[in-house]
Amino acid sequence: MIYQCTIAHPVLISGIGLHSGRRINMNLRPADAGTGIVFHRTEGDRTVSIEAISANVVDTRLATVIGKSGLTVSTIEHLMATLTGFGIDNLHIDIDGPEVPVMDGSAAPFVQMIEEAGVRSLPRSRKFLAVRKPMTVIDGEKRVTLIPSRFFRITFDIAFDHACIGLQHRSIKFSPELFRRDIAPARTFGFYKEVEYLKANGLARGGSLENAVVIGEDRILNPEGLRFSDEFVRHKILDSIGDFSLVGYPILGHFKAFKAGHDINHKMVEQILASPDCWKLVEFTEADLKEALRGGVPLIGSELALSEA
Repeated sequence: MIYQCTIAHPVLISGIGLHSGRRINMNLRPADAGTGIVFHRTEGDRTVSIEAISANVVDTRLATVIGKSGLTVSTIEHLMATLTGFGIDNLHIDIDGPEVPVMDGSAAPFVQMIEEAGVRSLPRSRKFLAVRKPMTVIDGEKRVTLIPSRFFRITFDIAFDHACIGLQHRSIKFSPELFRRDIAPARTFGFYKEVEYLKANGLARGGSLENAVVIGEDRILNPEGLRFSDEFVRHKILDSIGDFSLVGYPILGHFKAFKAGHDINHKMVEQILASPDCWKLVEFTEADLKEALRGGVPLIGSELALSEA
């Protein structure tokens, strides 16, 4: 993926917002090279364009929320992770509500929609953010470390004092195929008591067993059970891919996370952007790609001398 990409054809996505309970419509439209991912949020007769970048993040308590000029778009992480999975750099997203539809709680419906729309290359090369020095963010028990790697990797550990979750660990070397097969179908999850508390406080109005894994005192309440035995940590990886995409560039580096969530993910993105001495932007040529495909030097730019981690 040395060239920037967009979708080949527009696609309409409709669904319920997790917290608002509103029916929300999104129209995904192709965009020119250099546009980035831009949400065009409408409310009444107002439309505000909000770039999906770290500088526009306004809340990370329950989801990743971006906003500008008084209008916000919440729960963008699953869609952003899907765009990362397809290597889509440029896209217009028209949205008529305050949050991206939750769909089934995973990124799988978005994957299907992007597959229907198709992906089109654009005549401009991609810039990759190649990590050169380690960075770490710690918040209590939560920790995220980013170290140099020839590839985009995520290693994630979670720990919950509940028999249905417990300790879970997963490490992935990112690829579009792995994302679509192993990560995108993993659903968001919550504890029954917490869901009831949120609903009592006017949140999670659209939440149900149709769009989340709900955990009771001693069992999974969804009659179909889990999609993966470690669905919980897979979903945390899904969220993180979406959160880290707000750096604004594809990343060549290895994230190692423990008990991380949207809040510390955003702090790590801010740390990256505030530490330009720890990374370098690189571009690749057709010759680089051909050499890599022949099994030659890693596709990272020889001057970086990054080792796989």
